[in-house]
Amino acid sequence: MGMIATFFREKRKKVLFIFPPLCLLSLLMGCQTPSQYRLEADDAAETIIVEKQVQVLGQIQDFSIERPADILRRRLLIEQELPYTGDASLGADKLKPVPHWPEKEYPKSDQVAKDHIMLEAKQPLTLTLIQALQIGAGNNAEYQTNKEEIFRAALNLDLKRNDFGFSLTVKAGSSYTYDESDSSGTGTGTFSGGARSSTTMNEDAVESVEHSGSLSVSKTLYNGAKITAALAVDLVSLLTGDGASSMGITGDTSISIPLLRGSGRHIVMEPLTQAERDVVYAIYEFERFKTTFAVDIAQGYLDVIKQLDQVDNAAQNYNNLTISANRMRSLADSGRTTELEVDRAVQEQLRARNRWITAKGLYDDRLDNLKRLIGIPPDAAVEMDRSELEQLTTYISGIVSNVFEFESLSLDGGNDPDIGVVKTSMEAEKPVGAFGMDETSAIQTGLDHRVDLRVSEGRVYDAQRTVVVMADALRAELTLLGKAQYGESRSLATVYQDDAELRTDKGIYTALFNLDLPFERTAERNAYRNSYIALERAVRDFQKMEDDIKLSIRDCLRRMEEALEGLRIQTQAVSVAEKRVKSADMFFEAGRAELRDLLDAQEALLTAKNALTAAMVDYRMAELGFQRDTGLLAIDENGLFHEYNPGGIINNEES
Repeated sequence: MGMIATFFREKRKKVLFIFPPLCLLSLLMGCQTPSQYRLEADDAAETIIVEKQVQVLGQIQDFSIERPADILRRRLLIEQELPYTGDASLGADKLKPVPHWPEKEYPKSDQVAKDHIMLEAKQPLTLTLIQALQIGAGNNAEYQTNKEEIFRAALNLDLKRNDFGFSLTVKAGSSYTYDESDSSGTGTGTFSGGARSSTTMNEDAVESVEHSGSLSVSKTLYNGAKITAALAVDLVSLLTGDGASSMGITGDTSISIPLLRGSGRHIVMEPLTQAERDVVYAIYEFERFKTTFAVDIAQGYLDVIKQLDQVDNAAQNYNNLTISANRMRSLADSGRTTELEVDRAVQEQLRARNRWITAKGLYDDRLDNLKRLIGIPPDAAVEMDRSELEQLTTYISGIVSNVFEFESLSLDGGNDPDIGVVKTSMEAEKPVGAFGMDETSAIQTGLDHRVDLRVSEGRVYDAQRTVVVMADALRAELTLLGKAQYGESRSLATVYQDDAELRTDKGIYTALFNLDLPFERTAERNAYRNSYIALERAVRDFQKMEDDIKLSIRDCLRRMEEALEGLRIQTQAVSVAEKRVKSADMFFEAGRAELRDLLDAQEALLTAKNALTAAMVDYRMAELGFQRDTGLLAIDENGLFHEYNPGGIINNEES
């Protein structure tokens, strides 16, 4: 190592001769930073996404895969002092950079969460349905992954488009040669590249430098032809002897044109065509995911609200039975009832307490599941907004009053043979719910609006094109090649020649045909046969999805009918149960009824209230499920849904 260092110290002035071109090369290589490359990729992908959004959705939606730094998950972990493992629990921007990290300020995000939720110290978060939808869009991991799939598809499309653009390549190199292999002075040895000097020298060593640079441009045309043009410059100089030097310059142009296999616009552009369609598919699939995800959140939220109402009902029932048990104790002490009746009242009181505790446990379970669904820590302190149940009750009351006219149900049918036969909403003159679609119209609406069905149909067309591409691969390959070369290059062996000139009248022109006959096409034959199998499978998948959509819509219509009937029945059941409790209480006070009658009445009221809340939730979810399965439910970039009605769109804030 010491000998090498001494050598370069002695030759440093001459070695420095090669540094300028190396510095230039380094500058060319480092003309953009990693951050600039990343931002360039972002711009390319976002431009494509906007282009496809206009094509697919007819509008531009705010789209970014950069998550805000202050997502609710992180804020809850910090503000509520919840336990977490480490920096990764808070987000990628909190990670400590590893050695040689390319961007010191990334990943960082200056975006602000759109949920507009303000957390109060040591206070639980009161959650509305709208907030749950917004939080899910900003915090759910699967939601983010689906957005990233669009971005990745856009980057792939950018790459495929680049394949048909101009490709520019710039190269440069320098080498220093110190040759003392021939001590007789002939100077025939070199290193670095194998060039040799033919000059007779009287010195013990030969020193030289070689600089080279090249610029090439290539482009692939849509018919498969590829054109390449290159220009190269060489500069060779001796640093010993008379210091001779020479410059070489060469030009090279070539064209390759496929004439059989691999030719034709439809074959050459197939990767680009598929990449274009993949972006469209990703947008469609994300729209479908947003719809199902929003309905899942609504289902989870309303299930929690329903369970919360059952907790309240169970608590009220427990309180009523406690009062009844105390009353029976007083009556027994005064000799007006037996200890048997007291024990019965206490048993019912204990059963009610157990039901209340069980209801609270189920509420906590469903609340944890909702928190997990929307992407916040399950141990975060969260409460439900109780006004949501009141809003649901008001909304359902309007639906019921518009569809049904309540009448007392007589149990005395006389000689009427149809006694007990009640017309359902499907059989009534008024339409089902707020939509009023018959089965045929609903199914046709679903087939027209379901974006995932469009994707499945597109896959069939993709499979058809694949058959065409695989059939093309079975053909013979015939390629026309053309090449033109001008000028001369220079090396140490030609250092004493005059500088080269780029003259077309002294060029070398070459043309040839390359033929590959299809004698061996086993792999291509099998791929061609498999393409038909893939086509049949794509058709079956499309047919299955079409049938699944029909089944789901028919099921939704039945659920809406059943839920609407359930609303009428349970509304009347609650009214009857409340009347029964009042009557049983009056008769019991008057000594005309037993304790069992009062307890049975209270149990019936509890059951009726729970059933009414469940019926309201079932109908609301049947409405949302119908809109989801017919493709009529629209979801904006904030995760909020906008509902359909025959007169237009209703925002979820209004429903």
